[in-house]
Order: sequence, then structure tokens, then C-alpha cells
Amino acid sequence: MGKYSKEAEQLLNYVGGSENIAAVSHCATRMRFVLNDESLANKEEIEKLDSVKGMFTNAGQFQVIIGNDVATFFNDFSTVSGVSGVSKEAGKKAAKQNLSVIQRIVTVLAEIFAPLIPAIIVGGLILGFRNVLEGVPFGFLDGKTIVEVSQFWKGTNDFLWLIGEAIFHFLPVGITWSIAKRMGTTQILGIVLGITLVSPQLLNAYSVAGTAATDIPVWDFGFAQVQMIGYQAQVIPAILAGFLLAYLELFFRKIIPQAVSMIFVPFFSLIITVIAAHVILGPIGWTIGSAISHVVSTAIESNFAWLAGLVYGTFYAPLVITGLHHLMLTIDLQMIGDLGYTTLWPMVALSNIAQGSAVLAIIYLHKGNKKEEQVSIPSTISAYLGVTEPAMFGINLKYFYPFVAGMIGSGIAGCFITVMKVKAKAVGIGGLPGIISMKPGSYGSFAIGMVIAIVIPFVLTLVFRKSKKLNKLDSVELEKIVPKQANAERSAIQTETFYAPADGELIPISKVNDQVFSEKMMGDGYAVLPEKNDIHSPVAGHVTNIFPTQHAIGITTDSGIEVLLHMGLDTVDLNGEPFKLFIEEGQKVTQETRVAEMDLKAIKEKGKGIDVVVVLTNMDKVPKIDLTKTGKVTAEAVIGSADVL
Repeated sequence: MGKYSKEAEQLLNYVGGSENIAAVSHCATRMRFVLNDESLANKEEIEKLDSVKGMFTNAGQFQVIIGNDVATFFNDFSTVSGVSGVSKEAGKKAAKQNLSVIQRIVTVLAEIFAPLIPAIIVGGLILGFRNVLEGVPFGFLDGKTIVEVSQFWKGTNDFLWLIGEAIFHFLPVGITWSIAKRMGTTQILGIVLGITLVSPQLLNAYSVAGTAATDIPVWDFGFAQVQMIGYQAQVIPAILAGFLLAYLELFFRKIIPQAVSMIFVPFFSLIITVIAAHVILGPIGWTIGSAISHVVSTAIESNFAWLAGLVYGTFYAPLVITGLHHLMLTIDLQMIGDLGYTTLWPMVALSNIAQGSAVLAIIYLHKGNKKEEQVSIPSTISAYLGVTEPAMFGINLKYFYPFVAGMIGSGIAGCFITVMKVKAKAVGIGGLPGIISMKPGSYGSFAIGMVIAIVIPFVLTLVFRKSKKLNKLDSVELEKIVPKQANAERSAIQTETFYAPADGELIPISKVNDQVFSEKMMGDGYAVLPEKNDIHSPVAGHVTNIFPTQHAIGITTDSGIEVLLHMGLDTVDLNGEPFKLFIEEGQKVTQETRVAEMDLKAIKEKGKGIDVVVVLTNMDKVPKIDLTKTGKVTAEAVIGSADVL
């Protein structure tokens, strides 16, 4: 039997059995399921598994976060399920059965840019570093930049441009290669096509605006002339050309005999595409890209710039859920190519920070929840470094109110930096390190925006928790803010009511004279110093466990909360003598049920505490709890409540 065989068998049952699995694969940390009917997945039970750190649905795949040991877990799952794994790419292909047309388009864009992200991040870091070297005058250097006073750093700055230019100016090569890879066509042809768009023979795209029309070089065919213009850093022309090449290759593969296909398929595909790219697709793509850049920059420069920043900053996080943020990356790159800067990326970086700050507040609120901290702490670090999916899917969407707090904080920060005309020279690095990507002159305003994105989401998360706002995932409101794809993140939150188990003085659990209880090692709860011997059930549910010494009873509520009713302190030593029980395992109980009688006088004579303690032992299911009431109570009186996932 494998290390995870038991949990793998449970997971198989909870996802609906083998017959509900269309495909399954795994990546570095997650099991990726394509389910025939996702409604059959029992998310509540999956969440309880010790190996499961969280779950979410993305691009038609039901993904279960396991962690670094996912490969071992996957092997055990394959053994117990009899379902063979498929490659991640095959899993994505199977997942298309669960996607709409728009989702498929977005998924394709995501798959195109995903392989380019590492290079874009490196390019962003390099351009950001060059920003500091050549664009920031320092007081201790008499108002000069670093490159003006140091030959070493000037040489370093010049050398780094070699990499920065290769990544951003020659980006079309990466795009056309990635499309060929994505479409299953010949990758080297994609690379060649990209090179024909940025060849040194062509007039550099950055020089076109300053070149007179008569001075633009042309290919002269006698009957027609074609301008020799390059498409450095242009995104849309590269996308159009890349897809034309892929579809032409697939077409010619079908009609050209296999015996000569190696010669004529690449020849016809490439020649036609290169001609179309420079005659039709390039100019059209350039026009579309320029129009998009113009619209965005005009909106940011208008009198309503504050509104544009507020809207984009607020709703960028939901775009990440849908995958549409990859489309926005296209616009960022297009703006940098056309204008030399982007006004959108600074808001992306602040959105990263805001979602991370909301998770930080959850860490503070749920401190001591070791299982959740395995997800929340790395998620916070990841978000502060620019990657928000773990934070949003693992924590914020699960509780919802921190997600909204992050959106609001990001919107306010976005509004501020837009009014202050903050601009970025590069993309790729978000979160806190994103500041080095800003243009000189924008650092101070962006730093203030970072403070806003840290403080407001953190405070709002605490406020929403205390005021009980947005703690339930209302289906109508969620559909408005979070698209359909994110519905798998919803958990039906229920409210559990807690009652006084006896007449007496209600005290906080932190006041109980037992370190295990007072430091909440077993969970949160409350206690009563009883005045009478009769003890009632503190919740409605069924009895799951009765200790042999009769001093403690385990009760599970219908919502899944596991409650320990502990009568007296250190009373386990009394071997049940002071107790008389009136219930049995499996019995249904309510707050009206008299579960036991404890002899208070006998317990005191033995030198034991008489505290009746109520402890919630599975706090990972409790995002919010209100047990602040104290003072005199009577048995069956309502003393608090909790939200239950």
C-alpha cells in the first residue's frame, strides 16, 4: 500500500468515482481533474483531507492542491483508481469540453503567453534595473545618475540592453514560436516568421514615426511596392501572422501528398504568410494595436482618469480568475511598443499587493490554524512578489470578504496612481518589486500607492469579518463580480448557533485554568462555571463519541462542526464517578437535550475545576466566529454563532 493510498481512495470517491473522471494529470503542486460532472465533486469532504491544501477550478480543470509531494500522491491515486494519467497538455485539451467559446479564446491566449512569462519577467527586472542606473539622479552623486559617474555601471547598463532588447524588441519571435508550439505545427517555421517581422533589413518600428514617407525603404516589384517596416515589440501583428502560418501549415498537410510534404508544406506556408504579414496583417495589426493604445492612454489622460484607474484597479483581480489578464498583458506590451510606457501595469502590481495584504489579514485572524497556514503564508509571499492565483483561489475566494477587500484597496490605489500619472517602462515584475519598473518620476507616487494597497485591504478584511459583511457567498452577487468559471470556488457557508450548556457564569475560553484550552491548542470555544448539576448539549447535532470516563462528549453538528463538550478540569482522573450520562453514541441532540448530570460538590471535593468547556476542534471549517458574550446565562441560552464552510 502506498503512502497516500487511503487518502487517494477517499479523493477518488469524493470526485465522483472513476466514471466521473474524463482526464487527470498533475503539475508541480496540483492534481488536475477534468470531470464529466463537476457538481458530483464533494468539495467539503475533499477540503477535510489532510493532504489537500485547497482547490479551485480554472480553464475547465478541477484542481486540487497537494503540495510538493503531488507526484507520489498522483501515483497512489492512479493505482487505486485504475485511471491512467495524461500529459498536462492532454488534460488541457480534454478540459475544453467544459469551456465556452469565449473561455476557449482566452485559454488560447493564456497558453500563448504562458511560455513567454519567464522571459518577460527577466526583461522587466533588467529594464527596471537599467531604470535605476540611467534614469534616477541621486543627491549623494550631486544630482547625477549612476551611469554618469561610473564607467563600470555604464558598461553594465549597456550590456544589459543586449538582453532587454532581445526580449522586448524581438518579442514577435517568441509569440510566433509559441503559437506554432501551441498549434502543434513546425516550431522553427514560427521562429523564422518572427525573425522576418524584426529583421535588421527592415526600418525599425521605433523609427517609423520620425521617418518621412518618401524615406521609408520599399520592396519594389514593378507593379507594386511594399514598405519595409519592422514590427519590433508589436504584439497583435505577430499574433495574426502566427495563427495564419499555423492554419496554412495544417491546411497544406491535408492536401499535399506525404511523399513531398516536407518540401512543399513549409515552403507554401511560410512564403504566403510572410507576404500576407507585410502586405495585410502587419498594417492591420499595427492599426488595431495603435488604436487600443490610443484609447487606453486617452482614458488615462482624460478628466475621468480617476474613474479609469478605480475601475481597472478594482476589477483586475476578477480578470485573473477568468484568464483575461493575459489579454491585458497583450495591451501592456502593445502600449510599451507604441508609447514607450504603460499605465496599466502599475495597477496590476498594486492589485497583486492588495490581494496579498488581504491574505495577511486572514493569517492574523486565523493564527494557529496550521493547515491553512500551509497555504496562506506562501500565498501572501507569492502575491507580494507578483503571483496572486494561490492567494485568490486558495484563501480569498474561499472566504470571499478578503477578496472584495483586496479589490477595494486595489481600486483606491489604482485611482490614486492614475491621477498622479504613474507610468511603467516595463512589465513582468509585479507586487512589491514592481516599483523598479516605474519610470523615473513615478517612484514616489507608486510607493504611496503601495502603502494604500497594503493598509486598506488589511483593515477592510478585519472590518468585514467583525461586521459580518460579505461573509456568505451570495450566488447573485458573486455572478456579478466573479465570472462563471470561478463558481467552483464557492462554498455554501452555513451559520451554526451555540448555546449555554448550563446555568452559570459564561467566561471566555482564554480564562479557563487549563493551558490546553486557554491557549486554544484544540480550537476556539467558550466555557461556563455551572451553578447546577444539569448539563445540556451546546449545539444541535448527533453524538459521535463518548469518552469511557464520561467526562467528555463529542458532538458533530449538521453543518460539520466537531464540538467537544468537556465537563470539569482534570476530571479524567475521576473515572466517571461524578458523571451520569443520558445519551448514547449516534443519538440526535439539540440545545434542549439534557446530556449529563455532573456532581459539582463531588468534583470540588476532589480538588478539580468545575468548568464546562465547549471547544470547536475543526476550526479550518470556521472562517468567522462570534463567541464574545460573557456574564450570567441560563442553559439553552444563545451565546454566539459561527460561519461554517
